[in-house]
Amino acid sequence: MNNFGLLATLQARPGKEAEVEAFLKSAQPLVLEETKTTTWFAFKIGSSTFGIFDTFADEDGRNAHVTGEVAKALFARAEELFATAPQIQQLDLLAEKV
Repeated sequence: MNNFGLLATLQARPGKEAEVEAFLKSAQPLVLEETKTTTWFAFKIGSSTFGIFDTFADEDGRNAHVTGEVAKALFARAEELFATAPQIQQLDLLAEKV
């Protein structure tokens, strides 16, 4: 069972919505290389709000993801792409259906 998760919400700068969407889609190959990331979802809520949801079996997996290539790329482009700093919340999962 996945016991840990991350939820990141991202507010695109005006006019940067397509770039944020493209960035999130381009992150998928990087996540596929993360053996401890069990699930990863990039999503869009409305016209300019985006998010990422990931799950992990253990805290080591979550920590590896937080220091991994996707996180590095996200924060390297944060000022350019986002109106506010990414809001990242660590989650403890209570139940799941995969």
